[in-house]
Amino acid sequence: MLDFAIFAVTFLLALVGAVLYLYPASRQAAGIPGITPTEEKDGNLPDIVNSGSLHEFLVNLHERYGPVVSFWFGRRLVVSLGTVDVLKQHINPNKTLDPFETMLKSLLRYQSDSGNVSENHMRKKLYENGVTNCLRSNFALLLKLSEELLDKWLSYPESQHVPLCQHMLGFAMKSVTQMVMGSTFEDEQEVIRFQKNHGTVWSEIGKGFLDGSLDKSTTRKKQYEDALMQLESILKKIIKERKGRNFSQHIFIDSLVQGSLNDQQILEDTMIFSLASCVITAKLCTWAICFLTTYEEIQKKLYEEIDQVLGKGPITSEKIEKLRYCRQVLCETVRTAKLTPVSARLQDIEGKIDKFIIPRETLVLYALGVVLQDPSTWSSPYKFDPERFDDESVMKTFSLLGFSGTRECPELRFAYMVAAVLLSVLLRRLHLLSVEGQVIETKYELVTSSKEEAWITVSKRY
Repeated sequence: MLDFAIFAVTFLLALVGAVLYLYPASRQAAGIPGITPTEEKDGNLPDIVNSGSLHEFLVNLHERYGPVVSFWFGRRLVVSLGTVDVLKQHINPNKTLDPFETMLKSLLRYQSDSGNVSENHMRKKLYENGVTNCLRSNFALLLKLSEELLDKWLSYPESQHVPLCQHMLGFAMKSVTQMVMGSTFEDEQEVIRFQKNHGTVWSEIGKGFLDGSLDKSTTRKKQYEDALMQLESILKKIIKERKGRNFSQHIFIDSLVQGSLNDQQILEDTMIFSLASCVITAKLCTWAICFLTTYEEIQKKLYEEIDQVLGKGPITSEKIEKLRYCRQVLCETVRTAKLTPVSARLQDIEGKIDKFIIPRETLVLYALGVVLQDPSTWSSPYKFDPERFDDESVMKTFSLLGFSGTRECPELRFAYMVAAVLLSVLLRRLHLLSVEGQVIETKYELVTSSKEEAWITVSKRY
């Protein structure tokens, strides 16, 4: 089955493909190193499928041909950039659209962006303010949900295997739905319904469109359309309820409602944030705990920081912000797990990378999964080492890639805070332990996950 990332890029090509021409006619990539199409119609899609994922395909391609490589999606040229140096030449700090959000929006067939630069800037600002405000206003709620999970784990016998992926997804769903859409989701059944619809939409986006299987199955297509309609119906109802009224709980959607967006724009931006934040938060928490159970010394050092900064008193957002080593652990989790291995931008005007001309209308991939383990950028790239982020230049590189700082993806910023609170609550009371003999295999999609359930055990500190 083709993964989500493959389809995301392909669908984006179709979306912007008003100019569907061969460039150049010979199917050679204007002198850019890479491979010619395997098939006239599908280009190199068969090669991607055989590699297992788009990320794994790009790893092989960059190993063979260098930092700037080319291949073909169908009849369209794609260029992939695989080092920090070439990415620096292409990244435009003035771009207002996040490539992650843009791809999701395309997949859901949302096309409300006007293309007006000032309006896009305004919309991005509202989106980012929504994240900031909902985290600040709902810190007590986030703490409560973390403590509920702690109580659940404290009730288990020490031999109990905990299904980490399942618990982290449930925790992320509760956190996102209540902080983004409000008190409706205090009802556990509402969260379960949202999770079911979310799962249907997310999985079909990745697997059902590209191979045509969704259109061929009336049952699956109806399930997908019904799930998306139900999610949109929930959002429309909440938008209507929140307009022109003041609530004690400020949620993400309020920041959009209070701006000058129309209802469709509010719906789209809330849908994108809800879909993406649930998955990114769940996977970040899952991978962070997996690494902490594997590296006991790092878990010990993180516990010592939590104990020193938080003490025995209440956990506050101000104290969480002071957990420097915790942030380094989460950054290294993103890097080592290659949490989001691919993003993309359309080349809107002809450009140049090194000595290569990038033709207009070319899709340019940022092979982030390749860059994040490039030995010329990261010392011991396959080692989980949070202390590498003590180096200011390393953090600067990480920020350039959109994983920290001013270019940080809003969904990831949300996930960092949620994960920091959860780890603080859990590690105060528990040792997190690996299950002996377990091997966790990786599945590379738009967000990287484990192929199977990841299991851990816990023991009480006191």
